[in-house]
Order: sequence, then C-alpha cells, then structure tokens
Amino acid sequence: MLTDRAAAWDALIAGSPYDVLVIGGGVTGAAVAFEASRRGLRAALVERGDFASGTSSRSSKLVHGGLRYLKEGRIGLTRESVREREQLLRGAPGLVDPIPFVMPHYRGRKPGRATLAAGLWLYDALAGGRHHDYFDRENTLALVPPLDGANLRGAHRYRDATTDDARLVLRLIAQASAKGAVVLNYASATPQLDGDSVAGARVRDTFGERDASVVAKAVIAAGGVFADELRASVGAETRLRPLRGSHLIFAAWRFPLACAVAFEHPADGRPVFAYPWQGATLAGTTDIDHHDDLANEPSITGDELAYLLDAMRFQFPSLELEARDVVATYAGVRPVVDGSGGAPSKLSRDHVVWSERGLITITGGKLTTFRPMALDALAAAADKLPQFDRSLKPVFTVPGKYGDLAGRFAGEAAQGELERVGSTPFTWADLRWSARHEQTARLDDLLLRRTRLGLLLRDGGAKYLDRIGAICRDELRWDQARWSVEAQRYAVLWRKHYSLP
Repeated sequence: MLTDRAAAWDALIAGSPYDVLVIGGGVTGAAVAFEASRRGLRAALVERGDFASGTSSRSSKLVHGGLRYLKEGRIGLTRESVREREQLLRGAPGLVDPIPFVMPHYRGRKPGRATLAAGLWLYDALAGGRHHDYFDRENTLALVPPLDGANLRGAHRYRDATTDDARLVLRLIAQASAKGAVVLNYASATPQLDGDSVAGARVRDTFGERDASVVAKAVIAAGGVFADELRASVGAETRLRPLRGSHLIFAAWRFPLACAVAFEHPADGRPVFAYPWQGATLAGTTDIDHHDDLANEPSITGDELAYLLDAMRFQFPSLELEARDVVATYAGVRPVVDGSGGAPSKLSRDHVVWSERGLITITGGKLTTFRPMALDALAAAADKLPQFDRSLKPVFTVPGKYGDLAGRFAGEAAQGELERVGSTPFTWADLRWSARHEQTARLDDLLLRRTRLGLLLRDGGAKYLDRIGAICRDELRWDQARWSVEAQRYAVLWRKHYSLP
C-alpha cells in the first residue's frame, strides 16, 4: 500500500536530507529504491508522470534471456538475463510466470533444426537446467492449431516467462515504501548542484503546483529515455538513441493461442512473436527509430500496424486477421545507448552507468535485468554511502499480485466486486484497491497501469465507465465535474495512443 499523494509530498519534504534520491519510477528506479531501502538507506523516489507510465508499462511483457542475443554473440547478457529470469520465477510466482515458446521449422526457412537445437542447449545451460524439447509436425499442429501447416517439419519448444510489467513496478514500489522509502508520482525533479557536484534536486508537484528542494547524498537518475534530459542539467552530452517498439492486442477468441510462437518476419527476418497474455493475445514487436518528441506519448504508426499484421497473416494464414480484429495497440520507447549508428535490431541491450558531476545515471538494459541494474547504480554511489551494505544478498520475493496483502484485498472488496470485468482477469475489487491504496491520480493510471482494462477491452473499456466512475467518486472523492474531465481526457488519450492509427 502507498501513502496518498498529499501525505507523500509532506513526507518527502520532511524527510530531507536523504541517503539516496531516485529520479524515475519505472522498473529500474523502483528496484533502486527497493534495494536501497532494504539495506537500511533513507531513500526517496519521485516520478514525473505515473509510476511505470513510460517504457515499463509498454514493454513486450516478457521476462526472458533473449535467445536472439546468442546469435549475436552476447553470451554475457544472455547469461545474466536467463539467471534473472530463473530467480524471478522462483521469487514472484503469480507475477512472473513461465510460458512455453514454440519456434516452428519449415522446409527452406531459417533457422534450421540443428542450428536452433544447439542454441537452445546453450540457452538452457546458461540458466542451469534443460527446458526445451522437439515436436514433429503433427504434435506441433496439436500445440498450435492455427499455425501454417504448409512445409512444416516440426518445432522446438522452450521456456521463457511473462509478466504484467506495470504491476511488477507497483509491487517493487510498494515493497520499497513498506521498507521506509518515500515514493511520489507526478513529481518532476531537476538535479541541483552544490558547488560542482549534484547534492539533491528541485522537485515540483504537478497537481499541487508547488516545489521544494530535496537534499540527498546520492542522486540516481533512472529516467529511461529521459536520461539525457536529466544529464543535460549537469552539462552532459546526448548519448541515447530512442527506439520504438509497437504491439497489437487481439481478443483470445479471435486469435487463440495456448503458448507463445516466435518466428522471423518474412520481410526482413526480424524476430516477432504472438502469445497469450492476460486473457488476450499480444503480438509484437517493431524496432525502429523514434523521432517524435519524448514528451508526447508514443503511438503505433500505420506502417507498423501493417508490418505486424503481415507477420501474423504469414504465420497464421487460416485466421485471416485484419485491422478490425485489433482490440488495442500500444507503443513503448526503449533507451538504447548507441555509438555505432547501426540497424536498431543490432544495437546492444546492455545497461550502462555514468557518473557525471555527482549525478549517477542508470539506463539501457532490459526489463528482465532490473535487479543487477539497480545494484550497479547503487554500487556507483557507494563512495557517498559509507553505511551501504554490499554483503546483503539480492532478493526479490513477491508471491502474487498483492503478496501478503491478498487477504486484506479480498476483505475490502464490496459485494459483487470479486467478479471479473468483462472477459479480463481483473476484478472490480482491483479497481477499488488501486484507487484506495496505490496513489492513483488519473483515470488512465487506473485503466492503463494499475489494471490493464484499457488494453484488454474494446474502446478502452468505454462500456464499463459508469460503474468505474462510481468507484472513482467513492474512493478518490471526485465530484461529477472532475469525473467528466477525467473520462473525456482518457477517451482522447486512448483514441490517440492506444487505438488503430
């Protein structure tokens, strides 16, 4: 549970100075705050938008080693990723769950059976176990009935994992808060210098229209694609290349899959996939340069929509998928460090840590490796934190969506609110809990991140807004005028950034 925003602002100001101030409330910043607070450091985290409102709610929702990185010779990145995947599977059941991937083999298509088998042996060896097998043609079609059967020879099946990325961030934020960290969304921060070194930040509350200085021994910028903007405050040069990845979501009945399917796009050989997620089917992803203003929410383009539909029709021709079958779309922008100017799909997904005039920046990387990223950022600030406990073993244990609060969650549900909303796995009680306990400030916080109803329901869940509005008025104390503003704002946002282009 999180302190409400007004109380969190007061606590933020009263608690200064801090050992660590984290700027950025995505998965990396949340992990930094969690690891700092569990080591006894006085930590605070501020996020300019909502928690996970950037890339961390717009990922491919996969916790994986990145099988394709083996092909590129990135053994170290793959090893780190698959080991983190295994730890998260052990520590976060119900939040990070295994999912079987099927990669079909066709006569005349790459990769060949022997090549992939060798890669999967190495992939599993790096993870410390065997998680792959091979199926002949008949059993492959039994696993994935809509698969193209022409020239199909068989398929390899291997294991990765999937998550609700925004809920993962919220659990990290909640755990950091439970261990004493002060966390606040909709609070922008600008690093401030004391002499020639960063010693805190000027923080502005978006809703309260107030600002204050927050002092900290160490300031860690975990702003994702906004890292260069934060680094500019200390005179650092631009180092990031923003890349956009866009996705499609289909109703499960229209695009039925019981496992993930990975394959190469027929146009350019890029890896694409489709898999069951939250009771729907998710397909992705593109990987192109993002030239739009980062201050604006990213959106899928018509070309990206056509690219992904072409891939799905190629691999699943019997379904005859069309644009009208898409329930929702979303796009995320990856912070990739680039010094080569090469093709987007060839750029490294390794993370980097920079220390510039006392500002520690952590960026790049993957959703899967948020723990080592957080620890590397704290290690870079360790000289400012003499009490930093390096010996404490990293751990992340969060059983289920609400962890040890599951009983209280059920107890706070009103009559009938444990029923699901439409065909989604989310209940009305999820909405009430999030509005009451998770610093929900806007309707899109509730429908796009605290729950994923805006992605899983047609028109962003418009047909359910009356009942959702009743919960918001009850829990958030919104009057009819405020509700009307929020509902209209959400409708415009959804049409512009989550519908078909």
